[in-house]
Amino acid sequence: MKRLIQTLVNIFKIEELRKRILYTLGLILIYRLGSFIVLPGIDASQLANLQNQSSEGLVGLLNMFSGGAFGNASIFALGVMPYISASIVIQLLGVMFPFFQRLQREGESGRRKMNQYTRYLTIVILAIQGPAYMANLRYQLPAEAFVSTMGSGLYGAFATLILIGGTMFVMWLGERITDRGIGNGISLIIMVGIIARLPMALQIEFMEKFNQTTGSVLMLIVEMVILFFVFVATIALVQAVRKVPVQYAKRIVGNKQYGGVRQYIPLKINAAGVMPIIFAQAMMLFPLIFSNFNATKGLAAVMSDTTGFWYNFVFAIMVILFTYFYTAITVNPTNMAEEMKKNGGFIPGYKPGKKTADYLDAIMSRITLPGSIFLAMVAILPAFARLLGVNNQFAQFYGGTSLLILVGVVLDTLQHIESHLLMRHYDGLMKTGRLKGRSGM
Repeated sequence: MKRLIQTLVNIFKIEELRKRILYTLGLILIYRLGSFIVLPGIDASQLANLQNQSSEGLVGLLNMFSGGAFGNASIFALGVMPYISASIVIQLLGVMFPFFQRLQREGESGRRKMNQYTRYLTIVILAIQGPAYMANLRYQLPAEAFVSTMGSGLYGAFATLILIGGTMFVMWLGERITDRGIGNGISLIIMVGIIARLPMALQIEFMEKFNQTTGSVLMLIVEMVILFFVFVATIALVQAVRKVPVQYAKRIVGNKQYGGVRQYIPLKINAAGVMPIIFAQAMMLFPLIFSNFNATKGLAAVMSDTTGFWYNFVFAIMVILFTYFYTAITVNPTNMAEEMKKNGGFIPGYKPGKKTADYLDAIMSRITLPGSIFLAMVAILPAFARLLGVNNQFAQFYGGTSLLILVGVVLDTLQHIESHLLMRHYDGLMKTGRLKGRSGM
């Protein structure tokens, strides 16, 4: 406890770190306040049906990602999911089209151009999702909830522009946090939205269990114990790293080493981090979006049953596929082999160049498989929690996107803070060793 207090004191001794943390907290506060600002022309007292709709299913997940803004008919109702969807499309284009592949190889300038194309595509997606959201409001809310004097068509266009502006403003807040705050801004905004739902979810679970006549306290204790073990297992998944030894030596004879230093290439079991589950979740929302958020029609009805077999089967398969896809984008064995060759490094038994690249690619494929399967299992755990009697909102914290984002973003943010402390010769956040986030050692 004494060490923790001293670490907190050290954090606020560093002026730059203190300013970054306060700046981040200030922008997060603005985001949270904005999530309660209802769209102009809508009576906030008439939102009961919308909030009931956003308490479960895929709409509930969308509401959680937006920090409750979806159910509040807020100006931030669409959150950052359109930006995530646009990022998925741009990364897919980077695999298929040489133009985007060249941009990926151009370093910082290419990254800025890719980000700009992502923003443009986000606006296009918002132009589709905005009218769909307004159509859902018309379907869910009574006529007297709309107090605007505009016609329905004109008001829909007006509200869509506000929703587009709201999401772009949230994106701007995220970019400012990344540039001048601490951690990744978009990830922090998603995490804050998830945490904001936790107190109410926990309260509902306590009330439901204590209203039962028998076994309520025991069941609640069991739920908390299971949640603890799932949390620990998720931390292990996020921090999992496997190293393939690479010998940097002028000459190797048997097990002896001459003139070299043994080095390692860190190959992570889960190199993709939390992104595959976010991508998969965004793709699962498409049937609902194109049915105007009406979960009672066709494919949307099947894919909105988050405890159903087909939803969880498709979700798990998509998580596994996106894990391989994102790993292939972020870890390039060919570039890794070329860098090793330039620096005089090699893997014993494998020629530099293509043989080394093939070896690294095979290793990544093998170690990614268990990581992707474990990630898929964590992704569908909330469905099992709901089947065992946990309420829908609290079940989201037993795995899936919520838990992975919470663990991953917290570890990344703590890693940023620790790097500032160690750079200025203060003790880090952990007593032994360096804190490991998703970005590596």
